Parts: sequence; C-alpha cells; structure tokens
Amino acid sequence: MIEVRPGGRRRIDRVLAPDYAEGIDRLPLGEVRALRDEAAQEETDLSYLRRLLHARIDIVRAEMRRRTEGGAAVVDRLASILAGNAVGPASGLGRYQTREPSRADAHQRHVEALLADVDLSDVSALSDDKLALALRTFAGEESSVSTRRREVQAVVDHLNAEIASRYQSGSASVDELLAAERGWPVNPGRSKE
Repeated sequence: MIEVRPGGRRRIDRVLAPDYAEGIDRLPLGEVRALRDEAAQEETDLSYLRRLLHARIDIVRAEMRRRTEGGAAVVDRLASILAGNAVGPASGLGRYQTREPSRADAHQRHVEALLADVDLSDVSALSDDKLALALRTFAGEESSVSTRRREVQAVVDHLNAEIASRYQSGSASVDELLAAERGWPVNPGRSKE
C-alpha cells in the first residue's frame, strides 16, 4: 500500500502534506509553478505505477478466463492483452502528461516485490490459488495507488487554479512567462496587460 508519512522526505510525503500548498496566494508565481511541477511529476509516477499494476492484473485475469473458457495461451495473446496498458505517455480518459516517470526502475521493482513467489512469466504454471492471490494483491495495490493519485491530482488542480487566477486577474503576465522561459530579462516596470 502507498503510505504517506507525515514529515517524510519522499516527494509523495511532501506533496500530500497538509501544508504543501499553504499560503500559495502569497508565493511568487515561480514558486507556485515549482510546487505544481513537483506535484505533477508525482502524478506521472503514480500513473506509471498504476499502469504497471493494470498490466499484471490483465495478465492474471486473462489466464483465469482461459482456464474457465478455454482458448489460446496467454503468452500467445500477450500483445493484445497488454495493448490497453502500453507503457508510454498516458492517453485516454486520464490527463495529458508530457513528463516521463522519474522512478520507473523503482516502480518496476516495487510491483515485482509485491509477490516475490509468483512468477508471471509463465502464468499457466501457477495454481488457481496463486493466481487468485496475485489478483487480490495487484488489485489492492492498484486501489491504493489510484487513491493517492486522485489526492495528488487535487493538489495539482489547486495549484493550477492559483496560477490561472493570477493570469485572469492580471497579476501575472504571459509576456513575462515567455521571457523567463527564453532566459530574457523581465521588465518589471512594464505594465501587465
């Protein structure tokens, strides 16, 4: 399960700390953006972890169906089984993400460690009990990751709302944003239109 540790040093601990976005209305726009970017990176990592779990759930369910209904071996249908969970930029009903997961290897190890004695490389060799255990374990972890992901999305949304409100009120300028991104000096005396 994905736990949040109060006072922890991990990114998820910081992003989901109750005071993470406290006082954002008084922070400079650059700091608000930095907080949003950190939270968005955590969302990307959680989305990646979630897709890894979905892939394993799909493999286990496909083997369970094969045992009940018959059909080709899972290994022969692996590409079609995993097509909906292709690892890469998120698509579909989720958010558009331009970031890459920052801890892909750690997430892979995490998922593999959930069931150290269950090898999905040959699901047909697993007992029904081991398949059921794998499904329960992966589904439970996916539920935990999805919950944390929604919490992180709420933080990202809150920070994005603050940024948008500054542009709407005129206290932030698109010209200044473009100048900063290009490394050009920002003219603080220029009026914000």
